[in-house]
Amino acid sequence: MKVALVHDWLTGMRGGEWVLHEIARLFPGAPIYTLVARKGSVSSELESHAIHTSWLQMLSFGGRHWRYLLRLMPAAIESFTFPNADLVISTSHAVAKGVIPPPGAYHLSYIHTPMRYAWDQRDAYLADIPRPLRPLVQVELARLRQWDMVSSTRVDRMIANSRLVAWRIRHYWNRTAEVLPPPVDTKFFTPGSERGDALLTVAALVPYKRVEVAIDVARKLGRPLDIIGQGPLKTLLKRRAGDGIRLRGWVPREELREAYRRAAALLVPNIEDFGIVTVEALACGTPVIGLGGSGTVDIIRPGREGELAAEPTVNALAEAARKVLARQWDRDALRARAELFSRENFICRFKFLIDRLGFAKALG
Repeated sequence: MKVALVHDWLTGMRGGEWVLHEIARLFPGAPIYTLVARKGSVSSELESHAIHTSWLQMLSFGGRHWRYLLRLMPAAIESFTFPNADLVISTSHAVAKGVIPPPGAYHLSYIHTPMRYAWDQRDAYLADIPRPLRPLVQVELARLRQWDMVSSTRVDRMIANSRLVAWRIRHYWNRTAEVLPPPVDTKFFTPGSERGDALLTVAALVPYKRVEVAIDVARKLGRPLDIIGQGPLKTLLKRRAGDGIRLRGWVPREELREAYRRAAALLVPNIEDFGIVTVEALACGTPVIGLGGSGTVDIIRPGREGELAAEPTVNALAEAARKVLARQWDRDALRARAELFSRENFICRFKFLIDRLGFAKALG
């Protein structure tokens, strides 16, 4: 029984790549098909698989500049063929779920979210486009949404990483999806040293992560804030930061773990699809301040693992933060919640899913 794995792009180890990492471990001989790949940017286990890239690999200069090729991605993902594949498993937050499986093959797709720039983040994406070009971009996005809806019909079964994403799948594609939270390495992220008084935000420095809101919340509370992450807004955020706000850029995993351990609380000021960072913080015994209406609600129960602001405003987040900072938290209880989202639980549930679909023989 032959299995083919499909992923949007392999240019770094973020949440989506860790999901693929765990799935790929279950199918050690399965090839991975991806739009572009940058050598050395993902785990050695993923690179041990045969990796097939699309014709965008050359246009992206070896996987270094792929985001500007959005309008070509649907055609590129449809160009893949999967000789003799019985099971195609895609992990998708952009176009990977749009592959065309061979006749008779079963297509299972793990959806991190329908592509943000075409749907729920469309307005934020357009705001970064020069005004004279916006009508043209709107036409392109309309074309992309149409393709996105049509290509969703090529999937036999969809898995969503949270209830919020399952709602988006139903709302945008008129499909139902089973919810399976992504895996978190709770064996690595563990409680440690004494806490400090600084808040912590861990996020890519891009508009939808709303890191500037985290800065404003910290200022309102008179608290220091550590920001871990990289992205195109780094220079702008540095100008905004001021005293007590540290932009630490990318850090090794060991340093990230220590940052979780020492933080007074993790501040998540944006709508998350799920929130792997939230689970990592809980695994280190750190409470979380997040937003209601986010994927975070699958993880955080107000008053038990942190607090959720009812509105995405500085004032509402600051009020939620005050509640978190005003009390002591049981590290063991926070960690017990995180264990529900462990790698072991993910693997067990994914294997059970594969068995239910009748493909148990494909497991390595």
